[in-house]
Amino acid sequence: MMEMSSELSELKAKIFALLREDEEFRYAVAGILGLEEILRRLDRHEAELIKLREDFNKLREDFNKLREDFNKIREDFNKMLEVIRHLQEGHARLERRITSLESAMISGFGEISKFAGLTFEEFVRKFLSASLRKSGEIPGDAEITRGLIYGEEINLFLEDPLIVGEVTGYAESPDEITKLLRKIELAKAKYSKEPRKFLVILTAKSDAAREIRRIAEEKGIELIIGKLVD
Repeated sequence: MMEMSSELSELKAKIFALLREDEEFRYAVAGILGLEEILRRLDRHEAELIKLREDFNKLREDFNKLREDFNKIREDFNKMLEVIRHLQEGHARLERRITSLESAMISGFGEISKFAGLTFEEFVRKFLSASLRKSGEIPGDAEITRGLIYGEEINLFLEDPLIVGEVTGYAESPDEITKLLRKIELAKAKYSKEPRKFLVILTAKSDAAREIRRIAEEKGIELIIGKLVD
């Protein structure tokens, strides 16, 4: 045992001497030690790379799941768009039917009003008042009447909510809607707000009705025409 310890001490002494005196040996040892350090660092980096790869694979799984969810959302959204399209088409058909029904009622009741002792204008005021009260668009005790704004007569008028409208038995040109637009501007000037707008025509020439409808749509005027004639 003593002999082995002595040999080990001698070996250490020789190594230390070589490190001090032999430059080539010293660089060789330094290279070996550096390589070991590099290998240790590579081992650490490999562990980190393995962890990063695991994280990346998990991220890829999450991304694939998100893509599946997105595709499902897109499918649901497309289905919703299809439902909305059908609803819009149904609403448009319903609006056309309501407009047609209103026109038929105005046309028919326009004739009946003669036998009821009412003028067509009076009938429209009562008909419109009852319809808007029933739908809750005006108070239960409200009544559309004839009004006067800055000396201009208004066929259909209600102050709160503000309603301005025109009634005519026959329209052969867009003059009736032009007249209504002038009265609307007077109401806006006096009450500083936009009124709800109505134009009710018992009978209109077909070519005039086309232009009247165009202007009414552009200006947000609710238009009812009883019947068309050539």
